[in-house]
Amino acid sequence: MARFRPNLVVDGAPAWAEDGWAGRSLRVGGLRMRAAGPCDRCVVTTTDQETGVRAKEPLRTLGRYRNIRQKLLFGLHLVPLDSGPITVGDQVVMEP
Repeated sequence: MARFRPNLVVDGAPAWAEDGWAGRSLRVGGLRMRAAGPCDRCVVTTTDQETGVRAKEPLRTLGRYRNIRQKLLFGLHLVPLDSGPITVGDQVVMEP
């Protein structure tokens, strides 16, 4: 997980659920966010964050499952629409 450097991890959603979130608004706890679009992954993910050793994973596996228009997609860019705190355990709700 550390290799992907996430700011927010959503638990309980089906695999690749974020694909349907792009372009929509959502709420994390009390904070509104806009899902700006998918996140394409770079070579940094192949570096072990503790040892600095590089390997071919996880980009090799992403290439088999998430190669979309020659980009390896995993995750979503979110843009906050207000300011405020979010905390572990906050519910993620899609807005209509």
